[in-house]
Amino acid sequence: MIAGISLDDLETDPKGCCARLYESDAVRWLLDDELHPGGERLTLRLAQLARVAPGARVVDVACGSGATTLLLARELGCVTVGVDLGARAIDQARRATPADARASFLLGDAEKLPLPDAGFDVALSECSLCTFPAKPRAIAEMARVVRPGGRIAIADVTANLDALPAALRSAAARVACVADASSADEYAALLRNAGCEPLAIEPHDTELRAMADRVEARLRVARMLAPPGDDRERIREAAELARLAINAIARGSLGYTLITARA
Repeated sequence: MIAGISLDDLETDPKGCCARLYESDAVRWLLDDELHPGGERLTLRLAQLARVAPGARVVDVACGSGATTLLLARELGCVTVGVDLGARAIDQARRATPADARASFLLGDAEKLPLPDAGFDVALSECSLCTFPAKPRAIAEMARVVRPGGRIAIADVTANLDALPAALRSAAARVACVADASSADEYAALLRNAGCEPLAIEPHDTELRAMADRVEARLRVARMLAPPGDDRERIREAAELARLAINAIARGSLGYTLITARA
């Protein structure tokens, strides 16, 4: 059981479970409320690569509680729409949105976006594509809602799954966005298959390592504070996954990459 979600749930509904996990208070504490490597700095770098400009219309796919959606509207002056499968996350995002913000939020599935064709200049997704069981469908939906010549912008965990230990390919590893990740080349191929032209592939493995180090440190503290029993054992197992991930990053079989493409 992880944040109230069983491993059977993760096997049968990985997308929905990941949405619920990342809106949970426990996971947000574990990640220190920074839900993707590099935080705001890498978000703004991804936006720069995608040429997000003032007035641009941007859809943030799998937006969580809306941090990126609100950041882009606030810092870059664009009009943003966040879409997420988690009802609690959307409620949190709406409550955090200032009355004068050029940002709005919709409950919806990344593989069936509740949006019209060609309505956006940029479709952006951070640290979420790796959790989708139907990645080609999700990318096709991003391409559908972007105007011709617009941009697709993806920041995500990348992995050479064949080089990972079995524990990092398990259902539990989906929580860490690892078990269903693809390589940068595979993401680029998915974009091409959706009729998009990859423009930039920029690795940022150092930021993933920093996040993994923080998670592992917090899990060590949590294990020390937990009473003996099942909870302590689950924390020990999670800490072992974090350590395996750190080792995989060091070997180059696990990373984090920003990718942009033209629709």
